[in-house]
Amino acid sequence: MEKYGWLGRYFDNCCAGCDPTVAVDIGGQMPQAFFAKTPTGISLANPQSYRFMSPGRFRPGQVDLLEESYEKMNEMPDAADATPDVNSGGSIGALAADMPQPGGAMLHFIERTALDAQVSSDKIRAIVAQVKNRASYPATQLGNNLKLIAQLIAGGLPTRVYFVSQGGYDTHINQAGTQDRLLKELGDAVNAFVADLKAQGNLQRVLLMTFSEFGRRVAENANGGTDHGAAAPLFVIGDKVKAGLLGRYPSLAPQDLFQGDIKFTVDFRSVYASVLESWLKTKSVPILGRQFEPLQLV
Repeated sequence: MEKYGWLGRYFDNCCAGCDPTVAVDIGGQMPQAFFAKTPTGISLANPQSYRFMSPGRFRPGQVDLLEESYEKMNEMPDAADATPDVNSGGSIGALAADMPQPGGAMLHFIERTALDAQVSSDKIRAIVAQVKNRASYPATQLGNNLKLIAQLIAGGLPTRVYFVSQGGYDTHINQAGTQDRLLKELGDAVNAFVADLKAQGNLQRVLLMTFSEFGRRVAENANGGTDHGAAAPLFVIGDKVKAGLLGRYPSLAPQDLFQGDIKFTVDFRSVYASVLESWLKTKSVPILGRQFEPLQLV
């Protein structure tokens, strides 16, 4: 089974040494698509929680010890203190260069990670505090997440990939009402996001792609829902996108189904190849393992 996601392989191939915010997931849990040999990117639920402070645990003005410890990791030693007591509990960065450091590579990784997280936290909170949205968003989780992404784009964060999820589509029961609500939330949030980017003058710089882990079957099951299917629609949105249907319009005729499922006519890896080559400007073969025919997306 593949251990790394297609975006994770993109990060491994193309993003070595990039700013930690080259990839941002809004949701608090790194998506499988981001899994990489070298962990890349950041994941946050909201800007206020993406920091080392712990609201409510300390009195006003009192420094969060966790944040302080991360800051100490990155302090440079003074010349007069070049040989600190190893057991003093001081900064990792204060250890003498010629002192034996078991697991030195791990210490460097921790130190680097602490600095990256601290710098990214400061950047994101500063942008959110300064940048205002130019569109009205629905008061839904997806709306709030896209609203945040629009702020980060307008604030100039050097991010190549933003990732956000909308759950609830695994509708094995009572599908009709649930699907109506979810699709309306999706449409309203995306509409606001596109309007925001247009007002910023940034829509030509952004490609928005939706995807799902699975489709739904054609026939309703006994619980008023549908079970997992073999094909699903995928939307690509942006000023530079060539509008229209790519692939063949799906047929619902019984003779055109495969064991009750709509047949897919576009390999999803061709979509990934298109995004990688046409938008991210990189060769897709090292990332996807072999050549897939790109679509004319842009």
